Amino acid sequence: MILKKTNTTGFTLIELMIVIAIIGILAAIAIPNFINYRMRGYNAGANGDARNAYTAAQAYFHEWPDESCSSVGSLNAYGFRQTPNLTVAIGGTQNSLTITTYHNSGDKTFTVNYEGRISH
Repeated sequence: MILKKTNTTGFTLIELMIVIAIIGILAAIAIPNFINYRMRGYNAGANGDARNAYTAAQAYFHEWPDESCSSVGSLNAYGFRQTPNLTVAIGGTQNSLTITTYHNSGDKTFTVNYEGRISH
């Protein structure tokens, strides 16, 4: 009697469809969370640059108390480095300082007043 060898290698169509469905469900859960994490990261970067710009502005005003600070470039000598893709605007004197930061892909704008309080 001759026995035929059956070919049992590979996956069935049902098994492949189940795997694809599971991957789709995992992607549907993971992608929105990833987008939220990125947005929080962009906003945290803008908040961090607001704090760093305020610290550098205080060092600037310590050396130039009667001067006005109107550009981010004037803070570079005091340790401020602007993060890429972030917009920073600064203006005012020591008693009327306003710093505004936001990330180009973020959804929040942070404003620092002359007392160092950050609002968004």
